[in-house]
Amino acid sequence: MLQRFIRLEFKSFFRSSSLAANIVVKIFQLLGMLYILALFVFLAFGAFYFPKQKLHIDPLPFISKFLIYWLMADLFLRYFFQQMPTQNIKPFLTMNIQKSTLVNYMISKTFLSFFSWGGLFVYLPLLGILLYNGYSVLGSFSWIFTIILITFFSNFLNILLNGKDLIVWIVGGLLVLAGGLDYYKIISLSSVSEMIFMSFYNHWWLIIVPILMMIIGFVFTRKYIRSNFYLDKGLEMQQEVGKTENIQFLNKYGVLGTFINNDIRMIKRSKAAKSIALGSFLFLFYGLLLFSSPAYKTAYMQLFMGLFVTGGFLFLFGQRVPSFDSSYYPLMMTLNVPYKEYLKAKWWMIVSAVAVSMVLAVAYAFVSWDLYFTFLAAGLYNVGVNSQVVLLSGAYNKNPVDLNARGKSIGKKNNFSFKNIILMLPQMVLPMAVFGVMKHFFGTTAAVASLGVLGLIGFFLREQFFDFIVKLYKKEKYSTIKAFKGN
Repeated sequence: MLQRFIRLEFKSFFRSSSLAANIVVKIFQLLGMLYILALFVFLAFGAFYFPKQKLHIDPLPFISKFLIYWLMADLFLRYFFQQMPTQNIKPFLTMNIQKSTLVNYMISKTFLSFFSWGGLFVYLPLLGILLYNGYSVLGSFSWIFTIILITFFSNFLNILLNGKDLIVWIVGGLLVLAGGLDYYKIISLSSVSEMIFMSFYNHWWLIIVPILMMIIGFVFTRKYIRSNFYLDKGLEMQQEVGKTENIQFLNKYGVLGTFINNDIRMIKRSKAAKSIALGSFLFLFYGLLLFSSPAYKTAYMQLFMGLFVTGGFLFLFGQRVPSFDSSYYPLMMTLNVPYKEYLKAKWWMIVSAVAVSMVLAVAYAFVSWDLYFTFLAAGLYNVGVNSQVVLLSGAYNKNPVDLNARGKSIGKKNNFSFKNIILMLPQMVLPMAVFGVMKHFFGTTAAVASLGVLGLIGFFLREQFFDFIVKLYKKEKYSTIKAFKGN
């Protein structure tokens, strides 16, 4: 039966009406995944040799100190970004297939997620490094496989916590608080983490504990899924009593305020949109790569990081305009909706998020004021240029987003178009090119300032840009409606 399910997965992919786009998207996803896996391998070497060569301490206890934070961060990210394969399972519930078979298949499929096996590219190289450096064979295997089994246990825990956002946010907040108290030596959670994980190295037979956790996790998860595995229970679309929400001060801005209010309500209510907000926040930490390798300390890489640190919401939300409105976009186009006001509302949402990111990025000033000024210039460029380019690319965006989906992320199908790829060039290539030319002739300071100036020029000329963007949206109007209705 498992083989038949796998064959159906392949058939669903190759028989898709958008096969060409899916293949290209998968290629880009594969390249991105290979890049992340390479970083994971380097992380394994860095985690061992940094404390050994730079701090002159035993790497194993040092790593054990931070494992609790690593594993909790894994669970947190897994919760918001790992998809549950319920939509693929629902059609089989009406067939003569044992429910236990479907439940086992669903659980097995969750282990195919990158979150389940990606960590192996950290743990297994780290195991090889430990054995190469003369650490105990049994102890090393016990320590590594304990971490792997806890990671797998997190997969079960993620399923059990599905839909319990409040609990996850509370736990995440407590973890951040504990980390801050640990940093200031008020409590010592890292010492507890070191004691726990080092015990698995010193007493290899304790590996029975994570094995029992896995068994218990599987039993409870299987029971939980089975009890909710009905079309009219558990897998159904959640229906809630509608509530009217309104941000009063936006009303004075007329149609513009109405559209902004609508987008804010969407972000608050939809899991798909909430993942955008969370992902945007996580982009703020992209600059921490500065500490991982000397390669990130170059002026070019700092600018590259600045574009992402300040532009998380821009790239995640902006590239899905107007996809988020796909369910009612055809209706909206039959009404007397001012296109320009609709796009300006999206633009102000993006710009406001970039502005907030620029303020929060001031934390990088503790590293270097030059670094923060680079991020600030990148933020201004995002405000004046990239914000409008990303709206421009939305005219060619034909892939809808299901806001009612129970999945925690926006779905497997990305918004892809060759025109979108071309329009991404000004977002990344143009600022790097301008920076490179100005740096070559006038120095780094002038190069950074030039990006800020371009951003300000774009901001003040936004009305002219909007007029041009509106023309493109009107040109693509009917093809967009057809695409959204067809899906």
